[in-house]
Amino acid sequence: MIHPRYAKLHKNHKCLINKRNRIDRDSLNGAFERFLNPVLTSDHIPPYWRFDLDRRTNPFFMERLGVNSVFNPGAIRHQGMYYLVARVEGYDRKSFFALAGSKNGVDRFRFVDRPLRIECLSNDEVNHYDMRLIRHEDGFIYGIFCVEYRDPEAKPSETNKAIARAGIVRTKDLLTWERLPNLKTPSKQQRNVVLHPEFVSGKYAFYTRPQDGFIEAGEGGGISLGYVRDINNPIIEDETLIFGKKYHTVYEYKNGLGPPPIKTKEGFIHLAHGVRETAQGLRYVLYLFMTDLDRIDQVIARPGGYFMAPFKDERVGDVGNVLFSNGWIENEKGQVFIYYASADTRVHVARTSVDRLLDYVLHTPKEVCHTNESVDQRISLIERNLKSYGNEV
Repeated sequence: MIHPRYAKLHKNHKCLINKRNRIDRDSLNGAFERFLNPVLTSDHIPPYWRFDLDRRTNPFFMERLGVNSVFNPGAIRHQGMYYLVARVEGYDRKSFFALAGSKNGVDRFRFVDRPLRIECLSNDEVNHYDMRLIRHEDGFIYGIFCVEYRDPEAKPSETNKAIARAGIVRTKDLLTWERLPNLKTPSKQQRNVVLHPEFVSGKYAFYTRPQDGFIEAGEGGGISLGYVRDINNPIIEDETLIFGKKYHTVYEYKNGLGPPPIKTKEGFIHLAHGVRETAQGLRYVLYLFMTDLDRIDQVIARPGGYFMAPFKDERVGDVGNVLFSNGWIENEKGQVFIYYASADTRVHVARTSVDRLLDYVLHTPKEVCHTNESVDQRISLIERNLKSYGNEV
């Protein structure tokens, strides 16, 4: 017999997932608009994923398999729906993937059926997370995700030592996933790997982020590019740095690509995260840049500063002051929905357009390296405004 408390839980869950979203008027800046409500949280997880509903085996109606957070989703438009493959973290710290869909991309996301079970290549894989979704011109939808292992060289007392690899799966329906071998690169650690959506000279192009340690970028770090001849035997022999770390920028400590790039008439627009150290720990923000259409290793536009940073309550959660995105969707109207996680806790959405992204990337003052250069940029803006509109400002 189903527990009598389930009816109230089910009703509250239904009210949550049917809640309409609206634009946060406090966040308007011309480049994008945020929506007020998160689109996915731990409360969006169906109750039957968390509770044993049988009153005989769960007389006190305890939550048997709790969910701590839902964050860092890959995103894709498929058969007229907006889909997210979210990272779901249980109370046991293990992460897994779950598919959620929405008709309009800004609210009413519902998890589909049950969590995705990704095949493991060995028993040494302890965690999967942060999937990027890429519709490739070879006809498959690829998921590139982080595979975590315990470092085999760690001492018994070093129980926090880990190694990250890039896992690869592919699908055509988002429900059945074929696991391919992990990506092999010259680097010991690989996180934030993204597959370019098109062939380049007949090869698969991967944006990588080689680093020395699981957390520490060390002498590695930065967004690199490498090529694979055979996706069934994915080996990168050489990685070329295309966007490195830089002192006194928002990507000073480390940086990595978010979702796959959006192709425009001017170039490929990339959304990336930048990390810097603060007195309260690492701060993650999102920034944009553009690469050439024909030479994707050439950065042709590099706006200064961040595009998005934690805002209001987005600063608060499991890991404070962190904004991270590995999924965005361009629809047939040229709108772009950016799905981003705040504080490693929940998923939000912001809406922009290809035209606005192009304007931002091409006309925002470029990244500069010195405080006086920054001041000169601002004085130039002020003088133009005063010359044209002095009597009105």
